[in-house]
Amino acid sequence: MVIVDTCVWSLALRRNVIQTSSLVVIEFEQLIRSYKVQLLGPVRQEILSGIRSKPQFSKLKKHLSKFPDLPLITEDHENAAEYFNFCRAKGIQGSNTDYLLCAVAKRCGFAVYTTDKDFLLFSKHLPIKLHKPEHI
Repeated sequence: MVIVDTCVWSLALRRNVIQTSSLVVIEFEQLIRSYKVQLLGPVRQEILSGIRSKPQFSKLKKHLSKFPDLPLITEDHENAAEYFNFCRAKGIQGSNTDYLLCAVAKRCGFAVYTTDKDFLLFSKHLPIKLHKPEHI
């Protein structure tokens, strides 16, 4: 199973996919076909945030409804905060959502699929696995 970060969802949902992004999207589509995609509520919120058109928002919300949220537990939030503090002490910055993805991925034994280079830094200091695409 793979937790998919907001940046990958965003690339896949864009109307004009540029060449380098298309390989990321192909891998994402393969993960969907293999029933491996996991979605976190905070990622769903990031995907839906900033959609100006109500019809477009409703359409996207409907598409995303096919992917249930992976349940979060208190431990996820506590570990995310611990990861944030640990990395910050090492001079590594990240968002709360990024660290939450790391915490949930660790707890569940899942990989994270992202194009965000910050996760390469996180993976050097945190017990997470990054998804290595087969098609890229």
